[in-house]
Amino acid sequence: MFTHRIALAGCTIVDGGSESQAWIDDELGASRFSDVRLGRRLRQLVTQMAGAVGGPIPLACQDWANTKAAYRFLSNSDVSEGKILQGHFQSTALRVAAVEGPILVLQDTTEFSYERKKPEQVGAIGYAPSKRETVGIVRRHTICGLLMHSSLVVTTEGIPLGLAAIKFWSRSKFKGTSALKRHINPTRVPIEAKESIRWLENMRASTALLGEGQRLIHIGDRENDIYEFFCAAREAGTHFLVRTCVDRLAGDGKHTIAAEMADAPIAGRHMIEIADGVTASLALKYKQIRVLPPIGKQKRYPALDLTVIHAQEQDVPENRSPIDWKLITDLGASIYPAI
Repeated sequence: MFTHRIALAGCTIVDGGSESQAWIDDELGASRFSDVRLGRRLRQLVTQMAGAVGGPIPLACQDWANTKAAYRFLSNSDVSEGKILQGHFQSTALRVAAVEGPILVLQDTTEFSYERKKPEQVGAIGYAPSKRETVGIVRRHTICGLLMHSSLVVTTEGIPLGLAAIKFWSRSKFKGTSALKRHINPTRVPIEAKESIRWLENMRASTALLGEGQRLIHIGDRENDIYEFFCAAREAGTHFLVRTCVDRLAGDGKHTIAAEMADAPIAGRHMIEIADGVTASLALKYKQIRVLPPIGKQKRYPALDLTVIHAQEQDVPENRSPIDWKLITDLGASIYPAI
């Protein structure tokens, strides 16, 4: 039921009122259930929640009869987050088809934490420090909750077009990444056995839904710096732009990306605003580099010709760390505007 409620909240993107009803009917028209009454209940519930954005279901439903009906809907075995969001996904695809130019697909993970007497009924998402003991020992407790990995579609002007893919999960037991690295080299674990597979699954699902993979640019943070993802995007006929954190082997395998970028000339400068009235000057460097897969996976994955971009701040003030962004993409230098 928890995942259904979160998926339902993802549909609530308009304010309540008579004008929103027609929009909701169109937005969720492609959501199909075995019983047509479930579709009507979904549209009614979204309408109610649109009038109380951020509030609990009882507040949105106003009375006990509607509240009970909402919980019956969410508990129905024929209701899932996929069916709830099916109509919205199709509406997103229609909006993408109606606009021209490149489309950005932003991937990221969100955590939903809950307080439960029996956390095992929901799942675990991580650890948090508890109260410090008198002897100075820090205790930790398990955080109960769900994780949601979503793909938000926007235009290059920043106009949101909707979600294109989503994945919910929780863990029966949370295992810290640092602890795992002491026992096994993560680069030698197949991607299919890792939670990181969500980045590939969302990319494939989004590309299949929206079509025109050459228009799509899948964007991720440093957690998305996954070589298997780069290869999967190429196989799917789509593009990516990822903030990188791995200094991979490059060229003939006797040096790394960092060594090649150190010799790349500054191609231009770009000013950005980092706070009200505060700007920073970034020196931009980019170079197309032959990037090699991890040593343990070189028989499975090919080398790729990718563009690496460095944006590094100049004249850094003393009160903060410098901006240092390192990006990697399969797009060539010809797509960048003149700098």
